[in-house]
Amino acid sequence: MTSRWVVDVQQQRSYEVDWRFISLWILNEETKQEWYTPAYRAGHFLGHKGLRIANAIRLQEDGEAVGSWYTALGEALHLNNRRDEARADNEAFLEAVLDEAGFSAAYLSDADDESHDGYIRAETELALSRAGQDVGTPILTFRPGSDNEGSFFGPVISKAPKGEEASELWDAVEKLATSGVAELKRSNRDAPDYT
Repeated sequence: MTSRWVVDVQQQRSYEVDWRFISLWILNEETKQEWYTPAYRAGHFLGHKGLRIANAIRLQEDGEAVGSWYTALGEALHLNNRRDEARADNEAFLEAVLDEAGFSAAYLSDADDESHDGYIRAETELALSRAGQDVGTPILTFRPGSDNEGSFFGPVISKAPKGEEASELWDAVEKLATSGVAELKRSNRDAPDYT
């Protein structure tokens, strides 16, 4: 959902977005808690495979293409409720999403290419160095490399705003991230609405 919001704002503002990766599969590789079931880990690994493809797209194409891949994958899983299809056959699911989004089927081989893991691991570590060790995804960094660089985990959005509302939320999050606010948190109030 966050990728749709970022893409919406990017189009309104003509921002250049540098898509980076954070892998929940890597983040939880040492997790032994009861809640982290084999099915949960398998879901994270499917996401990791999607990141391998995203890294290949970044290396072959550009950041805009990465944003398109993130959006296509997120919409397939969340908006179109294709999780069962993804669980049943990761390869067929990823191939279908690549095709539907207009990407070469050749990227499918990258889903199992461990050579991408070094990049993904380094970017996961970079994200955590910016936002802290006790966070997940997404992590947004505003003004990277500048004196007032700021990063936040989130926002976790129940329903992604569109148009002017998307820009207003972006401005608010950027202001908080670059103004010294360390944390702002509450539990989820509404069930996710991916429409």
